[in-house]
Amino acid sequence: MQQEMQDLKEKILQVNRDLFILEEDLLFPSSTQVNVFVSYDSLEYFQLDGITLKFNDRPISNHLYTERELAAMNRGAVQRLFTGNLPVGEHELIAIVTGIGPQGRDYRRAVSLDFDKSSGSKYIELIIEGDEYTKQPGFRLKQWE
Repeated sequence: MQQEMQDLKEKILQVNRDLFILEEDLLFPSSTQVNVFVSYDSLEYFQLDGITLKFNDRPISNHLYTERELAAMNRGAVQRLFTGNLPVGEHELIAIVTGIGPQGRDYRRAVSLDFDKSSGSKYIELIIEGDEYTKQPGFRLKQWE
């Protein structure tokens, strides 16, 4: 009886995994999928507070960071900010970054990227890194090949 229950639990878990994969494929087909990630170089003169993403001037994502997330990113973690669908064609991504900048002042900067969405998945990374010479944070968007 115990063995039958264990076998049934394993079958249920496998069906649940299969359904999750099917749901992901249906919601975000690879032909229209766009993924946006953020990497953050630990900076002594900038503390990340939040990021807003816009596609074609439409807000699509807004994320405020917790201390735990910032600690993970300071250790090298890369965070997925957005997964969604875009049709094939020309698009613009705008990332608005807020935080605490040099001398403890509020800091807000935007960076944009024009890109061509073709068939297949698109991966874009928002890179936040410091410039040691100017002691200012830098922001750039990079397409993964």
